[in-house]
This record gives sequence, structure tokens and C-alpha cells, in this order.
Amino acid sequence: MSDTLNLPAEARDRAGKGASRALRREGRVPAVIYGNNEEPVSIHVEAKELSRQLGTGHFFNSIVEIEIDGKTVRTLPKDVAFHPVNDRPLHADFLRLSKNATVHVNVPVVFANEEASPGLKRGGVLNIVRHELELVCAADLIPDEVVIDVTGFDVGESIHASHVTLPAGSAQAITDRDFTIATIAAPSALKSEEGDNSKAEAKAE
Repeated sequence: MSDTLNLPAEARDRAGKGASRALRREGRVPAVIYGNNEEPVSIHVEAKELSRQLGTGHFFNSIVEIEIDGKTVRTLPKDVAFHPVNDRPLHADFLRLSKNATVHVNVPVVFANEEASPGLKRGGVLNIVRHELELVCAADLIPDEVVIDVTGFDVGESIHASHVTLPAGSAQAITDRDFTIATIAAPSALKSEEGDNSKAEAKAE
């Protein structure tokens, strides 16, 4: 499970583009906390600290406890807008979480036991269709990653959602189909060999 992050913030009294530009000139990023049937709260956070937390690689899958006016608000980051040229964060949205909240998150997948895949051992290529899985899970049990075992998969076979063992407390958000996550594609050498064999058989006929 991802670590809980702490993000100090200050209340934002003024709204509008002019006020937001002024905050950014001061090294701050305007943001908003919303959800859980409460009024949205406008805040601003330090740009450097937000960028540092974004750099952890699991920011959007982490609980972020925002400290504001002596109170701590449990949130889940939902969106960060970036400058199109310099990639600096311009605005952030945080979803307020209740005590027993269930959340939708996109969790990265990693593949294990590639040496035990006959297809990959023969030179096949792991063609990843989905680099992330959309999960429904308890806010306190968001996994860092989902590990997919490719043991036994051969060339031409696909790895579907039904092959995945999810961490405790997590479930697939997409339940209406057994979607493909990855395939084992034939190596180019094998494709060429099969193509040559087909030509030879055609000539023989």
C-alpha cells in the first residue's frame, strides 16, 4: 500500500485568474478540496512540495493528508493541471475522503516470472495493452501496483483480467467484460520462419 503523504496548505481567500497568477508568482499552487457532501474549500500549497510529491510516482494512488488551519483533511488527489511549456503544476484538485471511503483508482501493473513463460523464452514479445488497472478499493488499502504472473503463457496467448489475482480489499472496476491486459506476440524471426514455410508449402502445392 502507498504511504500516506502530508501536504501543508493555507486557505485561499480570493478566487479568480488574477489571484491565482499572484499565488503562482509567489511559488504557490491554487487548489481545491471537494466531496463528501461538504462545501468545497479553496487552498494553496507550496509548488516545490507539490512537485516533490508528484515525483514519488504514486501521488495519485496515495492518501494525502492536507494540513490547513490546524486541521488535517484526508484526501485523494484527483487532478493536477500543468503548464503546457514548463510542466509546472498550475492547479490541483483533491477529493475529501470519509472514514470508510471506497475509491476508484488507476494502479500500474508489473509482470512477474517472465522466465517461466514459454512464449517469452522463445523470444516472444510482451505486448502490454493496459499499463494500469482501474480498481475499486478501500481508501486505506490502495495498492502501489498489481503483479501479474506470466508463468505458462505461450506465443499467441493473451492475459485477461480474469487471470489477475488482486490484492486484498481491491476489485476490478470494469466488470462487464474480461478485457485483455497483455499478449505474447510472436518474435519477428518466428514470423519470418512461418512466412517462409507457408510460401514453401504453397509452391509445393
